[in-house]
Amino acid sequence: MKTNKTRLVMQSLQGKIHHPLGGNYRITHEGQPQILPATGGITYNVKVGDPAFGWAGDHVEPGVSIRNEDTNENAALTTFACIGNTAKVVSGDAKGALGYVIGVHGGINHVMIAFEQDDLENMAIDDKILVKGHGQGMQLLDYPEISVMSIDPELFEKLNIIEKNGELTIDVVAEVPAYLMGSGIGSPSAYTGDYDIMTADTDAIKEFGLDQLRFGDIVLLRDCDNSYGRGYLKGAVSIGVVMHSDCVKMGHGPGVSTIMTTKKALIKGNIDQNANIGKYMSK
Repeated sequence: MKTNKTRLVMQSLQGKIHHPLGGNYRITHEGQPQILPATGGITYNVKVGDPAFGWAGDHVEPGVSIRNEDTNENAALTTFACIGNTAKVVSGDAKGALGYVIGVHGGINHVMIAFEQDDLENMAIDDKILVKGHGQGMQLLDYPEISVMSIDPELFEKLNIIEKNGELTIDVVAEVPAYLMGSGIGSPSAYTGDYDIMTADTDAIKEFGLDQLRFGDIVLLRDCDNSYGRGYLKGAVSIGVVMHSDCVKMGHGPGVSTIMTTKKALIKGNIDQNANIGKYMSK
């Protein structure tokens, strides 16, 4: 597949491990107040490949969550950090440890990074992490109507994408109908952040096999256009990566960061339960 990979800019990005936020009641879609762990910090026991459902938490972010307090600097971090980018700890007891970007969580504006367990144990809040931002601006030269975003080109090349008759087929764990996509709809750009699979309707979630999703799973979003923001368009197709946990709040659920989108039905999904970035990153 022809791309402009050799012309992509690789640039330094940096953030600090952000202290967890929370402490207030979160109201469930059934109207019940709960106190739960949520976003931020170093999450020691939630990792890529683990279930996205079933945690006693809300919007739980796997791995390490980083951001900058300067709004402009954080906007650059969350826009140009791409899934699969190499990350390196540059301060503290874990200095030198290597990991990779899992995704970007909109709203809280965190970049999430996977590290080995031993490295997590040596990290602390405010440790600095450097990301080699690489991927934004990527183009598929033979498919101008398909946009690629927020994925490292090396990871993209590991995805099992098949070209046939002007269309692309990619391995995905599941397909998600547009009516289940919630929080994040209407965002002005899909090149940063995420949007959520709504999970209040448990029957619909089970019907499409979404209750089995894991962090890092690749999914196909049916009739979802992420070209110039996030919204509904009949026939559009988007591909994304699951990057935060289920949520108790109405309109929310596992978060999905977009990596491909097209306004036309030019992308098809091949169901493969092993289609997870953790598998590809270990190659």
